[in-house]
Amino acid sequence: MISDGSQNSDDCREITEIHDNEQSSGMKRRSFLKIVGATGAATLPAGQIFAQEEGSEHDPVGVLIDTTRCMGCRTCELTCAESHGFPEPDMDFSVFEEERTTSETQWVVVNEYKTDVGEVYVKKQCMHCVQPACASACLTRAMYKTEEGPVVWRSRKCMGCRFCMVSCPFDVPKFEYHSANPKIQKCNLCWDRQQEGQIPACVENCPGEALMFGRRSELIEEGNSRIYQNPGNYYKQIYGEHAAGGTSVLYLSAVPFDQIGFRKDVGTTPFPEYSKGFLYSVPIILTLVPPFLLAMNNAARRSSESDQPGADND
Repeated sequence: MISDGSQNSDDCREITEIHDNEQSSGMKRRSFLKIVGATGAATLPAGQIFAQEEGSEHDPVGVLIDTTRCMGCRTCELTCAESHGFPEPDMDFSVFEEERTTSETQWVVVNEYKTDVGEVYVKKQCMHCVQPACASACLTRAMYKTEEGPVVWRSRKCMGCRFCMVSCPFDVPKFEYHSANPKIQKCNLCWDRQQEGQIPACVENCPGEALMFGRRSELIEEGNSRIYQNPGNYYKQIYGEHAAGGTSVLYLSAVPFDQIGFRKDVGTTPFPEYSKGFLYSVPIILTLVPPFLLAMNNAARRSSESDQPGADND
């Protein structure tokens, strides 16, 4: 199943080109994962440690974002806010004057970049990695990759350590610092809508058909087909096919991806791989730490909620 609102389908020829180079700026998160991976893995039996990575053998759902088709209308920002109960974003086009990142009240942002071919608009949100670093670093599995592919955050399991924020190579998870009952906020690929048989709101409402929803393998085939059939219109790479071990949000572009705000130092190794060497040498005492911290966090949350009638108890 593949959907962009028009159900387009083309023959494909695979074109693969990797331009991701490992640079020093990516090593901080990798070193962090080695430490956290040891602690987090201690909370699970050995047979379950790599459960989420084994799930990556399945063909997850994802979104193909064709930046050559994006008009910068920001309908995706508006529909995302409406679908998830966030404040309406500032729709003044002056926001393009600065590069923006996602926030605790905005899971999706569109930025404008000056490139070799002129202005290019790029939608940014969670990349939904095939092997997500955030889920690997999470000590209580609050950050969790579903069997279908979307990476979601589960409030009742979160102890507030924010390791997911530090570990993410794309700097996506955001913390509600000013909330009495803070949450981690990030795109969940409209997981609630998917469970009801619907596609993500941003895909459904994109007027330029710049977004396509479907199985990752189908999206890669579609992307390669577009590159092959219109070589003059595209840079010969699908960003996310290999970056960080692969992501379920994929990009096409007319220019090299560093011109539109993407990192070149992510590499092709899944970030959880950097913690594997530590998983079977963890002291047994560490198995007690995350449950203890989670219990303390839950107790604090219940106390906070009892002081605020009507507070969100999700």
